[in-house]
Amino acid sequence: MAIHITPLDDSTVSELETKFRGELLTPGTPEFDEARTIWNAMIDRRPALIARCAGVADVIAAVNFAREQDKPIAVKGGGHNIAGNAMVDDGVVIDLSLMKSVRIDPEAKTARVEPGVILAEFDHEAQAFGLATPVGYNSTTGISGLTLGGGFGWLSRRYGLTADNLRGADVVTADGRLVHASGDEHSDLFWGLRGGGGNFGVVTSFEFDLHEVGPEVLSGLLVHPFEDTAEVMEAYREFVAEAPDEVTAWMVIRHAPPLPFIPGAWHGEKVLVIAVYYDGTIADGEAVLQPLREIGEPIADAIGPHPYVGWQQGFDGLLTPGARNYWKSHNFVEFTDGMIDTFVEYGESLPTPESEIAIAQLGGAINDVPVDATAYPHRDAAFLMNLHTRWIDPAQDDECIAWTREVHEAMTPHATGGVYVNFISEKVGEEDAAYRENYDRLVEVKRTYDPDNLFHMNQNVAPTA
Repeated sequence: MAIHITPLDDSTVSELETKFRGELLTPGTPEFDEARTIWNAMIDRRPALIARCAGVADVIAAVNFAREQDKPIAVKGGGHNIAGNAMVDDGVVIDLSLMKSVRIDPEAKTARVEPGVILAEFDHEAQAFGLATPVGYNSTTGISGLTLGGGFGWLSRRYGLTADNLRGADVVTADGRLVHASGDEHSDLFWGLRGGGGNFGVVTSFEFDLHEVGPEVLSGLLVHPFEDTAEVMEAYREFVAEAPDEVTAWMVIRHAPPLPFIPGAWHGEKVLVIAVYYDGTIADGEAVLQPLREIGEPIADAIGPHPYVGWQQGFDGLLTPGARNYWKSHNFVEFTDGMIDTFVEYGESLPTPESEIAIAQLGGAINDVPVDATAYPHRDAAFLMNLHTRWIDPAQDDECIAWTREVHEAMTPHATGGVYVNFISEKVGEEDAAYRENYDRLVEVKRTYDPDNLFHMNQNVAPTA
């Protein structure tokens, strides 16, 4: 269905230009279509204006402009959000992708990071000093959306969520003010930023704690035939039950990509992959991971020393932009026999070669944080399933979406009822599952900082009971 775009008056755009250091793109601008294209190819929205901000003053000007013109706002950091919340029809996109500064303080072990930074850029700067903070597993993800939704990755069982490592943030609020949120200032806003999504304003700077990591780490993949999935999952379950927080082991059911360490005869065949990371010395990790490597008869064992930045980018090739994506997710407190049976059943019917069933190991330091300490509420989850359904042909939309929903429904009896907000594909309807027992408190924060719900292109918390 065609979207009606109400053109902005040229004089109002010209007036905004006098206050703007970055770039203003309208539907007639040559770069407009490229700028409105985001990671998930299912999203095809046409804003009235894309405001590429060069700094805080531009963000303030763009927020005030959108409010005064009564236009909806979307905020774009890395543009990776699966539901497409970085783009909005007939509205103003506040595009932060030009704001790329990363400042590392190696003595204090802190980082100040602007909102247009992607994970690879953050890792690059921090690793120059042998430091890192927990971030996600796809290095082209933007730091902004990741952090505001919680954020987890290979370091999280040791050091917590990305949001748990947030020390403070500068935020432009709905009324155009710049405030600093931390444990000491605007602490209610700071609480809401750590897991409450983009509901409360535009973050223009993040400050993170850093930890000594790498530059070389023990990590890699174990690849098993799909037919051995049940046996391997049962043994995996026993291994992770005793594993220390230094170990993070995830599993993926997918078709084998053409990686050089996988025998050519297995390329394109269905496999079970265990991806594992150890946060500690190589020697200690070799000993701790040995029982995992002895499970079954793997097709390939690629565990070994790797550069941390290389491991962080190791899965980028499987998550490139331009594909159509629909995801569904669940959290689990345990890994049951029924879950294993269901994974095997639906692993048989992956709808496309690009699709996968991913199972992340959580727990550890993530769950050491009280439920009410941050807006992120899922401190009981030991595992997370994400159905990464990906395809190229729009004619497969109905088939792929239906398969994903069917698997999700089949896994529901084993799940907590909670869902990680950054893995939600639906525009509306899963807010209670995302925010759970912290929802009412988020409403109070929303009332304080965005009473008119200016920022609603997100898994929205409405400022009403």
